[in-house]
Amino acid sequence: MTTQEFTTHSAEETIALGRALAPFLTPPKLVLLRGELGAGKTTLVKGIAGAFQAALEEDVTSPTFTLVHEYRGPQVNLYHIDLYRVDTQRELETLGLDDLVAEDSVLLIEWGDKFPQLRSARDVEIVLERMGDNGRRIRLTQVNSAGANSPNLGSSTT
Repeated sequence: MTTQEFTTHSAEETIALGRALAPFLTPPKLVLLRGELGAGKTTLVKGIAGAFQAALEEDVTSPTFTLVHEYRGPQVNLYHIDLYRVDTQRELETLGLDDLVAEDSVLLIEWGDKFPQLRSARDVEIVLERMGDNGRRIRLTQVNSAGANSPNLGSSTT
């Protein structure tokens, strides 16, 4: 497990960091994004999506109400998933996350740490912390080399 820490001082720098991190998120990957509301998770995803040519940065929005946004790039399918409003295992299962896992997919999951099977399946964890009004401390940890290939992302393991 290796961890890198970055500091950004504006939304633009957070987007630029997302672009810079994209080469380390080559598919298949399951990435957990952790941070309080307003920490900059979606802002970081803007840069990642832009780097993969999956979406224009201004077209990337939070999937808080739709739960899953899909962005298709020429080589990578990016899924931005927000589990903030998902409270139970049954609700998680109805999302069909297993169906999104493929050799060309990157799953960026906000609030996924609420579910043990997602924590254990993650390849990368990115933690964002606010520092003042515009600053962010961002820690990227490479966790698991096989995570995105793990079966049953929506099912609990017993």
